[in-house]
Amino acid sequence: MSLLTNVMDHSLDDGYAEAAARKKADGAGGMPRTLRARLGLAAGLVLAALVVTVGAAQARVAAPVVAKEREELIDRIEDETSAADELEEDVDELRDEVGARQREALEKSGDGERADLVGVLAGAVEVHGPGVKLVVNDAKDVSGGVDGQPRGTSGFSDTGRVRDRDMQRVVNGLWESGAEAISINGQRLTALSAIRAAGDAILVDNRPLVPPYTVLAVGDGKRLGTRFQDSADGLYLAALQESYGIRTALSVADDLKLPAAPSVIVRTAQPITEKGTS
Repeated sequence: MSLLTNVMDHSLDDGYAEAAARKKADGAGGMPRTLRARLGLAAGLVLAALVVTVGAAQARVAAPVVAKEREELIDRIEDETSAADELEEDVDELRDEVGARQREALEKSGDGERADLVGVLAGAVEVHGPGVKLVVNDAKDVSGGVDGQPRGTSGFSDTGRVRDRDMQRVVNGLWESGAEAISINGQRLTALSAIRAAGDAILVDNRPLVPPYTVLAVGDGKRLGTRFQDSADGLYLAALQESYGIRTALSVADDLKLPAAPSVIVRTAQPITEKGTS
């Protein structure tokens, strides 16, 4: 008990108490006692206040300039964006004009029925009629594009994704089964269309597609659907569904409408004569 009482009564060590008393007696603590020291402290405070004041003044002066430059930069960006949008509209108009003239040239190239057939096969004209609707999608546990954007690269080991080669086989199988016109996600295919990949994204004529992939094929609907399902490419698609969970849905439609191709490339062919023949 006496030890506890001693600790309570002498919470501060005697040595610390003596040092504090000497420091107070010598005037080492508190404000400086000499005039020179006080002047030095005052000068330091004035200098610090001056630095802070000058910095604040410079920031206040520079703020309008920075804000003005920011507004000018925003205006320039908006002007250039508007100019780019106008140029893009001009390109679209010119592309439509070129496409219309190409379609007109195809219509004038021969008799009516032949011109219509050439226009349909070339994708130069809109078509509508019976056919099949085939929807192909990735497996459920595979994430697709976000906010309407094409999906990113995840590595080719992911077998739950629909690949460009899969869509190539689907389209070729529909052509072989009797399709007269085909579109994927509203994009018309022609004899020169290319289905390729960029990472995991599928490109049709260099335009990225977003799953699910809706394939519309105009033709003899019921017969077209049956022939495709029984073809090697239809069985390949069924194997993808069974083995990897890729989702497919095939239905027959009474009337499908396919748009014309955005641009049609007209090419001509010439016979090659063998050298040395007369």
